[in-house]
Amino acid sequence: MTWGILAGSMLVLMATGAVLGAALGLTGLILLQFQAGDATSLAVQAVWNSFTDFTLSAVPLFIFLGDILLASGISGRIYNAMTPLFHRLPGQLLHTNIAVSTVFGAVSGSSSSTAAAVGSVGYPELVKRGYDPATVIASLAAGGTLGLLIPPSLSLLIYGATQDVSIGKLFLAGIVPGLLIAGMFSAYIAILCWLRKDLTPPDAERPGWRMILCGLKEIWPLPILIFFVLGTIYLGLATTTEAAALGVVAAMVLGFVWGDLTPRKLWLSFKSSVLMFGTIAMVLLGTLILAQAISILGLPKELVGWVSEMGLGRYEVLLAIVLVYLVLGCFFDGISLLLMTLPIAFPLMMSMQFDPVWFGIIVTILMEVGMITPPVGLNLFVLVTVAKRKVSLGKAAWATVPYWLIMLGTVGLFTLFPDIVLFLPKMFFQ
Repeated sequence: MTWGILAGSMLVLMATGAVLGAALGLTGLILLQFQAGDATSLAVQAVWNSFTDFTLSAVPLFIFLGDILLASGISGRIYNAMTPLFHRLPGQLLHTNIAVSTVFGAVSGSSSSTAAAVGSVGYPELVKRGYDPATVIASLAAGGTLGLLIPPSLSLLIYGATQDVSIGKLFLAGIVPGLLIAGMFSAYIAILCWLRKDLTPPDAERPGWRMILCGLKEIWPLPILIFFVLGTIYLGLATTTEAAALGVVAAMVLGFVWGDLTPRKLWLSFKSSVLMFGTIAMVLLGTLILAQAISILGLPKELVGWVSEMGLGRYEVLLAIVLVYLVLGCFFDGISLLLMTLPIAFPLMMSMQFDPVWFGIIVTILMEVGMITPPVGLNLFVLVTVAKRKVSLGKAAWATVPYWLIMLGTVGLFTLFPDIVLFLPKMFFQ
């Protein structure tokens, strides 16, 4: 009966066009009212406790940080400085898209912000030089997903704050998988462009080491910003929220001194980050109400009982979770998908004795897959818009399929060898 009300309410409310957060919240309130004996007051308490949590306040700060970097033009400086590094490799400047996305992800924390920031600089430059437009968009869309995994990651921050998992451990756990996936993306680009010479222009430029070093010297302020955001957390000098605030201040200083930030651009960045956090907060509010209802009614425990009766092993349960995320990723953006599924997926996976830090990385990778999966595929939409619709969404999506497969392959790799994910957290958190 309870599961029927849960599924029915969700379907009816979403069919009416209700905002996802409202659909989730109203479903939770219906369950609390009619199945939990008029316990709707508990929903208010759950929402209050979470929204007044100090850790959660880091989320709008990291969003603001990413918007400042985008508005200040710092992404363009990073891109131009790193360009000479890759002229000698098969794929040439396509590697720049991956490398700059990796660096930008280390200070942004948002997939769509990374894709927009790097894409607005990289796409017109590479197409002008004669690179295949669909291949350029695919590399930018895939590179943009690294913003979700490489710390500071918005998804890992929300995951840790809502499920009471150490954010420091999650950030450390994201470093090696993020760099490994970036390396795999670059290896694929090199192989693809070695096999298909028509995707890149003739290699007319071969900058020397002096030019390469001069370019890298131009991005000297970036390590300072990374230290303020990540170094202060790992050295125990600041909490996640304090580090986010330090990052915002450092980004503003660098934006005015080193970038093209103006008071007007700063104000527009602030407005943009408020709107984005408002969207996330609405989904979070609905999720908290639904999670409270699911917890009170004991649905996760009931689900675990069903799994036990069916005789499913832990890896079969993991496979089912992966399939659910892949299907839902076609229709929901990453953060909405994360918040919507965690109330049931997290307790189920913990009952199967999976490590919560490891699961946070796996869920984030599955969210990354959704960022380049139509029909929602937010990164694809962002970059097709950047390209002024000169490349169709279908063509861009087809070009991203190999990156999609690479990320899915890493889920299997990290399942077979979980220490790839966990050895850094274990090293720093004995």
